[in-house]
Amino acid sequence: MFDILKIIKHQGRQFIPDPTTVVLPPQHPGRPAIDGKQCQQQCNSCKEICPVHAIDIAPVSLDLGKCVFCGECENICPSGKIKFTPDHNIASNDSNALIVKEGINEEIKFDADKIRKEIKECFGRSLKLRLVSAGSCNGCELELNACGNVNFDMGRYGIEFLASPRHCDGVVVTGPIVANSSESLRITMEAIPQPKILILAGACAVSGGAFAESPAVDRHLLNVLKPDLYIPGCPPHPLTFINGVLKLIR
Repeated sequence: MFDILKIIKHQGRQFIPDPTTVVLPPQHPGRPAIDGKQCQQQCNSCKEICPVHAIDIAPVSLDLGKCVFCGECENICPSGKIKFTPDHNIASNDSNALIVKEGINEEIKFDADKIRKEIKECFGRSLKLRLVSAGSCNGCELELNACGNVNFDMGRYGIEFLASPRHCDGVVVTGPIVANSSESLRITMEAIPQPKILILAGACAVSGGAFAESPAVDRHLLNVLKPDLYIPGCPPHPLTFINGVLKLIR
């Protein structure tokens, strides 16, 4: 008992009482804010250095669906125009909402009107998910696994990962969806009973990430399957995933 009291005094709470109200420390690279001030003449340093072509200029915009949060654009910008905030609440059900635009410093929008009626009716109190790694490096899997630990405790909301797709309500996809995984993803989606949801977690799943132009990637399945939720990050923070899913089912 004495050892437990020492740990509590030293570390404080070892769990998050409410994941929806957490504020992360400043060093966490979350939603970027792009200043409205004018760039230096003919400067496109941020666009040139971006490894995933997530940045456009004139006006400056940054697509979080592609961004790997390397921070190079913030470091190289001579005007200090791009700054990453600690805002982890960056998931959306609208891929266009993931594009952060110059001079607009606001939260990533979530369109409640786009949530399918059956999602609200069926999954408000319980959501069982099957994870499909479609060419992932396992970085996203590590963070998704952390969602269920004693710190974040996603299970308190009835959200859990299960092994059998026949017992699940939806699929969480990680990785850029390589050709060798495309058929496995399709079979998994077919095995899940209706209604079902599809969540893309991580930059690779949302846009292809650093592998978007690779001949090994085959994302044609997304022309048939409509994603219900896009969760940016490389990898996404557990709080980004939890809050994104809660917005979807609540």
